[in-house]
Amino acid sequence: MRIIATIEARMSSTRLPGKVLLKAAGRPMLEHLVSRLRAVPSLDGIVLATTVNKTDDQLEDFSKAIGLDCYRGSESDVLARVIGAGEFMHADTLVEITGDCPVIDHDLIEQTIRMFLYNNVQYASNSLIRSFPDGMDTQVMQFESLKSSAQLTQHPLDIEHVSRFICNHPELYPRVHLVAPPSLYWPELGLTLDEPRDYELLKMIIEYFVPSNPLFSCSDIIQLLKQRPEWVAINQTVVRKGDA
Repeated sequence: MRIIATIEARMSSTRLPGKVLLKAAGRPMLEHLVSRLRAVPSLDGIVLATTVNKTDDQLEDFSKAIGLDCYRGSESDVLARVIGAGEFMHADTLVEITGDCPVIDHDLIEQTIRMFLYNNVQYASNSLIRSFPDGMDTQVMQFESLKSSAQLTQHPLDIEHVSRFICNHPELYPRVHLVAPPSLYWPELGLTLDEPRDYELLKMIIEYFVPSNPLFSCSDIIQLLKQRPEWVAINQTVVRKGDA
């Protein structure tokens, strides 16, 4: 069984263009994310799923520079793009990650994968039931299930949000949830890279930890931010997609 992580990323973000290549501690945000994925024991491969747009040539060049597989597909049909990336990598199980999660906890990814493998399910996530900070989001699914879902829907939101049809039809796709323990429960904390204020906070977090602890955990972040409420306030009023 080949377990492959896909990273959805593009340069043409409307709120923060080029965000995945913005730097912290001297390295692009996307490189921090890739380093964390490379620390996940169960992964057999990682692929960047970007678009065929000219603006994303930079992402293909970046991938080559760090030895990361890259697949390019439709900007609007994200579901087809992710399926294409999975086929390119000969995936059996897909771990879907978005490029705006540069401080995702590699141990939480591994835990979600193991929960998927040890249960008779077709989908597992730590985000469908919101409990962890936003930015730790991991979804694991049978690749065949994802491909079958694409045959059952043409709804624009299903095409834009890769796992939406699977999540909305548990009768077809049995699932299991990873829910945060009390020490990691902070669902309103925003650790995703959506707007300039997010970049300001994430850059501070990364540059605080990286010199001594480059694979800092979700717990490390929470402990730090509980001691520094002024940091939490930096992006506290950012409206996330789906929250408006």
